[in-house]
Amino acid sequence: MVKSRRVHMLLILVVLSFLLIYFLPCSNNAHMEEKPSPVHILILSSWRSGSSFTGQIFSQHPSVFYLMEPAWHVWVKMYQNSAKVLHMAVRDLVRSVFLCDMSVFDAYMSSQKKKSDLFQWETSRALCSPPACDLFSRTDIITAGNCKTICSKYPFSKVEEACKTYSHVAIKEVRFFDLKVLYPLLTDPSLNLKIIHLVRDPRAVFRSRENTMADLKRDSNIVMGSQRTKGEMGPYNTMQVICKSHVEIYKAGSQAIPSFLKDRYLLVRYEDIVRDPLARAAQMYRFAELRFTPELQKWVHNITHGKGHGAQAFDIGSRDALRVSQAWRKTLPFQKIEKVQKVCKDAMELLGYRLIQSEEEQKNMSLDLLFAQNFS
Repeated sequence: MVKSRRVHMLLILVVLSFLLIYFLPCSNNAHMEEKPSPVHILILSSWRSGSSFTGQIFSQHPSVFYLMEPAWHVWVKMYQNSAKVLHMAVRDLVRSVFLCDMSVFDAYMSSQKKKSDLFQWETSRALCSPPACDLFSRTDIITAGNCKTICSKYPFSKVEEACKTYSHVAIKEVRFFDLKVLYPLLTDPSLNLKIIHLVRDPRAVFRSRENTMADLKRDSNIVMGSQRTKGEMGPYNTMQVICKSHVEIYKAGSQAIPSFLKDRYLLVRYEDIVRDPLARAAQMYRFAELRFTPELQKWVHNITHGKGHGAQAFDIGSRDALRVSQAWRKTLPFQKIEKVQKVCKDAMELLGYRLIQSEEEQKNMSLDLLFAQNFS
């Protein structure tokens, strides 16, 4: 009888052990699966295309950790190489940032680096609020000027610490010229990558580049690589390379796309953003799985309906965004327009930008005719 009772108790212990071993981990896994994996957003564009403003639409969202052009550090450190050669290093850095592994910057920055050594760090609301800076609230709309004054002395370790607390990580980058370079990131199971491809009328880009030529000299040399040219045709040759890259990216993202790109590529024209900021911001937020809060709606409206003229390059302030976006039509001579249209013809036609045939047409063509194709 006693022996039977012992056997019975032993059987109960065996069953309980089995339940603990096999069912408890499953319960824990189920709990872990309830936490959604981070969403990774890459704003893919080129210089002077409205990408800094578009980046701010994401940066100001309280759920987003944002960095502006982290690959700047790669290009500064390895400036003697071409953009094509640097693609892999840029891709590896972007992947590490998406995973909040900021040790990747060790290869490009000094061992005594601070948060303020990171390129344009002050444009990231996430680096201007807790835990990266304790002097603003996480839900505040924060200007770069205020952030730079108050939050510059925090250690570099705060960048990684902050990144890990957000549901979305967004990067704005202008140093990719081929979507296929990003295929390993799109197929990486540790990433949930979505790509917003931002383009702008090449004539407007050219005019803006003219105004910031000195600032872009090193980047332009890297873009052109061994084919770099000087003289009158230099800026047009650079535009040709940029326009060709937009064509290839758009074709790869929207025509005969691989299955892993389905619903993960969105083309947005800057002109469409400034013509209807709330609608386009809402579209991008839906794509990125973000809520468009009333506070953000108000900010987007105010930043695009100000009285500023956008005179300061790289500065994101309140301005009449639609008027500023069309300033090239009054300031760019028709002879230059013709040259830009010649080197960027394929990109303009594919992306829905109408060619201008005369000075008279330049002055009188309506916006509806100038940007006839709709990508909504």
